[in-house]
Amino acid sequence: MGTTRLKIEISVPESHAEAVTEALHAAGAGQVGDYARCSSVRRVTGSWQAPAGSQPFDGEMGVVQHSEECRIESVCDVEQARAVQEAVREAHPYEEAVIHFLPLYEP
Repeated sequence: MGTTRLKIEISVPESHAEAVTEALHAAGAGQVGDYARCSSVRRVTGSWQAPAGSQPFDGEMGVVQHSEECRIESVCDVEQARAVQEAVREAHPYEEAVIHFLPLYEP
């Protein structure tokens, strides 16, 4: 039985999509068989409400915001997840970066 693989989903403003993708790949994510640096990007609409005392990248405290973002998707081994998370947070502009790691079923 091989190592557990994870799907990575990251929401980021388009202005930072390239930097976050580069950080993701530099941390070792995106390996699919012999192919390296595999990922996809699609546009999504995000929404949030920043609490009092926050410093939102976009929008105002207390106001529900809606904005176009990019969703970056890739994969990594479970052993790489911590390094990927740290690299993405370093490159990500949001005060609270949205980074999901989802286990993959591989029969």
